[in-house]
Amino acid sequence: MINQNIVGVTLLIGLASVFNFAIHRIDEGHVGVYFRGGALLPHVSNPGFHMMIPLLTTYRSVQVTLQTDEVKNVPCGTSGGVMIYFDRIEVVNILDSNAVYNMVRNFTADYDRTLIFNKVHHELNQFCSVHNLHEVYIDLFDQIDENLKTALQRDLNELAPGLNIQAVRVTKPKIPEAIRKNYELMEAEKTKLLISVQHQKVVEKDAETDRKKAIIEAEKESEVAQIHYNQKVMEKESLQRIALIEDEMHLAKGKSRSDADFYQMQRQAEANKLLLTKEFLELKKYESLSTNSKIYYGQDIPKMFSMGSCSDSTIENYNDKNKKLQETNK
Repeated sequence: MINQNIVGVTLLIGLASVFNFAIHRIDEGHVGVYFRGGALLPHVSNPGFHMMIPLLTTYRSVQVTLQTDEVKNVPCGTSGGVMIYFDRIEVVNILDSNAVYNMVRNFTADYDRTLIFNKVHHELNQFCSVHNLHEVYIDLFDQIDENLKTALQRDLNELAPGLNIQAVRVTKPKIPEAIRKNYELMEAEKTKLLISVQHQKVVEKDAETDRKKAIIEAEKESEVAQIHYNQKVMEKESLQRIALIEDEMHLAKGKSRSDADFYQMQRQAEANKLLLTKEFLELKKYESLSTNSKIYYGQDIPKMFSMGSCSDSTIENYNDKNKKLQETNK
């Protein structure tokens, strides 16, 4: 009875072990490929639990999301014979799930070992062999990651379609200590030179700024002086125009007054021409004589008068009147 129980327990344990090996799980972001007797089976499983024949069938989980392969300590010999080492190179890649079967069949489940790790070694050595240390370490270092990505993707498009390189990150290579110190000194001197150049540019910029400020200030002063000059010129021109207007007004007034005087004299002359007749002159002569308080007697009295303008009849009348007056006085 005891032997039967032992056999039953052993059988249960064996069945549990077989069941444990028969069921397996594929995580999200992965697919499963299966091998039976070392041959790849055409079936590819999706994430989840799956069954397989234990002992006869094995499986591998293959990642189909973004993954980063790190290639470490890659030796590289430059064209000058200096051996350098790239400490770490990161290759970000992704495998299409539809290309998993062909990828595993052609390059095994460890396809990245052949297509990425070994290829990185090869491309880096190709790059270093045609460039000297200064180019690899300084001048062309920023181009290594892009060149490496392009070279890897070009070969993958031919050998393994479905595997895509997203990015390549290359760390600074390790170089011999003595050379590294020389480069550090060179970089320090280059930094000093750059600082000196930048300082010179700053000084030149400050000088240029001061020169522009001086030019602007001079232009401003010149414009202000020009404005003041124009103001003075305008003032003088205004005064000149005012004086010219006043002169024209004075001339017009004088001309108007002269014209008026001339007109008055002309009219007076015309009036006199009409007024100064012989009779009028005789009248004025006797009016003047009548105002004289002195009386002269004698035959030569008329000679004191100007006879050019008096007629003989007028003189005779005057003499007759004078005689009558004398007789009356007697």
